[in-house]
Amino acid sequence: MHQILLYPVGNGDSSQIILENGKRILFDYRHLKKGEGDDSPEFDLKGRLKKELDDAKRDYFDVVGFTHCDSDHIENSTEFFELHYAQKYQGDGRIKINELWVPAAMIIETATNGQQDSEFVIWRQEARYRLKKGEGIRVFSKPDKLKDWLEGEGLTVESRKHLITDAGSLVPGFDLQKDGIEFFCHSPFIRHTDEGDDLRNPCSLIFNVRLKAGTNTYDYLAVGDTEWEIIEEIVNTTRYHKNDDRLAWDIFNIPHHCSYKALSDEKGEKETEPKPLVKDLLLQGKTDAYIVSSSNPIKDSKEALEQTQPPHIQAKKCYERHLKEVNGAKFLVTMEEPNEKTPEPLVFNIESNGIKRGAKKPVAAPAVSITSAPALRAG
Repeated sequence: MHQILLYPVGNGDSSQIILENGKRILFDYRHLKKGEGDDSPEFDLKGRLKKELDDAKRDYFDVVGFTHCDSDHIENSTEFFELHYAQKYQGDGRIKINELWVPAAMIIETATNGQQDSEFVIWRQEARYRLKKGEGIRVFSKPDKLKDWLEGEGLTVESRKHLITDAGSLVPGFDLQKDGIEFFCHSPFIRHTDEGDDLRNPCSLIFNVRLKAGTNTYDYLAVGDTEWEIIEEIVNTTRYHKNDDRLAWDIFNIPHHCSYKALSDEKGEKETEPKPLVKDLLLQGKTDAYIVSSSNPIKDSKEALEQTQPPHIQAKKCYERHLKEVNGAKFLVTMEEPNEKTPEPLVFNIESNGIKRGAKKPVAAPAVSITSAPALRAG
């Protein structure tokens, strides 16, 4: 059995994959310090992850990936992890990272430090340090801007190509038969970084994560903050290369905290109408599939219909309608489960006989132990 955990961190992201063989992959980290108290719904991500690692008798993650470097994906992370490039970020119970995954944009973004979030600057330094050293990192896409940066450091793309993965490729280091998992990189595309001015959302990491349990395989679509144009390009490109199976999903962690902009450029009065290829992706959901919004609770009210920032109720209604069309299981919101006052991580057990909700101890690796519950169907 494998597990996928999605943590309730407000309008932000943090998720973890725990494999049956004990390997752990963490995507994004947003710790809200007020969650360390007992009088707010915010979640103590730092405390929870440390407990999980202590229970597993380890002080490291096999992989930590940052889909992009906006603060809602890296908040307070530089206080939690051990960084190689500076001694002040080492020791003192910090959690180690065996391999850091970042989009190329995270390395080459060049705005001055005063114009950028201080934690991003720290992670950029760490990523650059690891890439220059030639170990402990994987970079996604190799735009000309990355080539120029490497050459400016006296290096070449050729000397670091073993650390770089392009869209349309499997990520080295994980094997579906041996580990029960493989990562197919959908994005970022090279041109998103070379041609774009925004090196954050359009260049964020997007994966088809395929998990094998027994003789069955399951697909988890893990999407960083992105907008509908990128999703349509992914669908087009994936079909062109005859990788259509990589668009199917049993679990879809939807982009940008249920923003309508991941579906269309028009929010819609009551419900967002998705662009054609975005709709095609939504209809790739399998029977009993789940959609997850890593976001604040989603209200259905006059005020919610008019609000500018996500989550958007119009987008939720769109997702729910298409999930019903594919006979899916349920649309879930991280900050609503099991309730809005005391949200807990969403846990999906990937088992040989299907996907079941509710945490329980994996077969070969200790984890948080809570009573398991079968998947619930909508309605």
